[in-house]
Amino acid sequence: MTVRTTRTTISFLRPFKLRDLDDIQPAGDYLLDTDEELIESLSRLAYRRVATLLHLPSTSRPQGRTEVVSVSPAELDAALEKDRIGRA
Repeated sequence: MTVRTTRTTISFLRPFKLRDLDDIQPAGDYLLDTDEELIESLSRLAYRRVATLLHLPSTSRPQGRTEVVSVSPAELDAALEKDRIGRA
């Protein structure tokens, strides 16, 4: 099974909350990893998303450390859209 990971940076101008996170997260830039696996049976290349991982600054560890949590892509997209609409 072939897995590829894409890393992007997402930005929030306002604090945000996701169901899978314990606390409200501060505004700022966050790293986002998307893992996708190759679907082998197709005649052309196609990938299926298997994980969406958000890197959070950890409040319980020394500065510079991060915590990585699995999040719902749909919920994350909704939070980003809410933040974008709030900017206008």
